[in-house]
Amino acid sequence: MSAIDPGELRELRAVEAELNERWPETKIEPSLDRIKALTELLADPQRSYPVVHIAGTNGKSSTSRMTDALFTRLGLRTGRYTSPHLQLATERISIDGAPISPHGYVEAFRDVAPYVRLVDERSDVPMSKFEVLTGMAFAAFADAPVEVAVLEVGLGGSWDATNVADGAVSVVCPVALDHAEYLGEDLATIAGEKAGVIKPGSIAVVAGQQPEAEQVIMNRVAEVDATVAREGHEFGVLSRTVAVGGQMLKLQGLGGVYDEVFLPAHGEHQARNAAVALAAVEAFFGAGADRQLDAEAVREGFASVLTPGRLERVRAAPAVLVDAAHNPHGARALAEAVNSEFSFRKLVGVVAVLGEKDARGILGALEPVAEEVVVTTNSSPRAMDPDELAGIAKDIFGADRIVVEPRLDNAVETAIQLAEETSDPAESVSGGGVVITGSVVTAGEGRALFGKEPA
Repeated sequence: MSAIDPGELRELRAVEAELNERWPETKIEPSLDRIKALTELLADPQRSYPVVHIAGTNGKSSTSRMTDALFTRLGLRTGRYTSPHLQLATERISIDGAPISPHGYVEAFRDVAPYVRLVDERSDVPMSKFEVLTGMAFAAFADAPVEVAVLEVGLGGSWDATNVADGAVSVVCPVALDHAEYLGEDLATIAGEKAGVIKPGSIAVVAGQQPEAEQVIMNRVAEVDATVAREGHEFGVLSRTVAVGGQMLKLQGLGGVYDEVFLPAHGEHQARNAAVALAAVEAFFGAGADRQLDAEAVREGFASVLTPGRLERVRAAPAVLVDAAHNPHGARALAEAVNSEFSFRKLVGVVAVLGEKDARGILGALEPVAEEVVVTTNSSPRAMDPDELAGIAKDIFGADRIVVEPRLDNAVETAIQLAEETSDPAESVSGGGVVITGSVVTAGEGRALFGKEPA
């Protein structure tokens, strides 16, 4: 990514400051009325291109990126809307596989701002930040114009602002407990919200689910007369082997078997995300038993995938990984990937979580693979106090396996030192590792510490 013009960056920050005066993404008033009012004023830009709509608890961003990469290699101009961002707000709106420029982001905001004010004036509740961003993305994609938009749900599904778009293909990634205060206290209720993106007559691509979630999703499929493709039935991962920088996959798609697929991402969960993305793209093109996508284009698409902040290596020795796991389900996937694909002599975790998250569940999932943990905080105003996090960590790791560092940069330095320590002077100091995790904000700030550009 080329250097950002300082003037453009100042304008971007000014727009973000204005947007941040609105309700944050963690505060919702369940209604599509405001976003519908905005899109109607904008002449419904979301209806000017076909949509692949991606919901679920974990894996949405990676699946969105993989879907985008496949479409690009198959010759379509793409728009991709994801959230939250790791480092820079422009990451949320991508065209042709790359974030729009700060200037493009500011222009998108200015284009919709007069119409946002009209909606605000007519509504009891002003538009939230996420609703405005969604309108910006819809308009930017129409202006490009794109040939397909990949939309990641922000929160839930039924009431999410992205749900004013009608996905020709709807994807439901794995559903787990998260955002219970908004979505419900049990899997079935949460799955019902996520399944709300499945529209009448669409094709639903459903990742492997726990039984209570799968039943609700299948009920929605039947209710709206959608066509369904299920992981483990119509598509899935046939085999995977660890490779340098990622893994080699053999995937069962809707149109047949795709072998020798290199995916530059770690973990079984990413292999499964790849199978879901492949099925979504096949469904979009109408691939089936007698029609397969170009296998070489599929290989090239997956090989080009970038998954920043998802078990991403940002330093070599000792190895430092960054992962955006922010709930127990994501932390378990992280731990399983570390256990199966890395051979660390010693792994140290750097953990900062947001206050409303299940810190105990996240730390409990990491405990089997992390010898020690450095608890810290990040720049979010919602971040849990490190001393409070330390109290939870002591229950799980024991006092002798935790260190408290109030600043993230100091926490990373401490973790690197711990990873290089040995109890035996004759033991090699090589083979240590650090993983920075606990929230998307933590992962983004971890990337920035090592000079990684927004992607």
